Amino acid sequence: MSLVHQGVLRDAFAEVSHFRSELYACLTARGAALFELGDALLCTDGPVRTLVDLALAPEHRRGHGALYGGLNQGRIDVARLRCALAGVPLPRAADGRLVLAVDVSPWLRPDANTCADPVLLSRVRRG
Repeated sequence: MSLVHQGVLRDAFAEVSHFRSELYACLTARGAALFELGDALLCTDGPVRTLVDLALAPEHRRGHGALYGGLNQGRIDVARLRCALAGVPLPRAADGRLVLAVDVSPWLRPDANTCADPVLLSRVRRG
């Protein structure tokens, strides 16, 4: 692995780590339970159909009571979260263009056919 690649990975890890710290700071009540709930939601394979599924995910190390407590009594500082999200740098290609990913999976139609491979979207020229 090249030193340049290691530097990129280190910078990316630092950025994600900083964002996770900011995200946790936005959770003003029952923060640990909400944070683990978010991890479980992001890391669970496949669609989440029930809250019990999230409570059973390895990333959610608390019992199901903490999950419901976090949802019922948890609080989020929305203004701070908005600032944290706005502060995340957008990924750019070597030429400076933004690099964005689009999830084309069918959220409302889980049995529909989908594209198995990522799709590269290019700029469309008009006229």
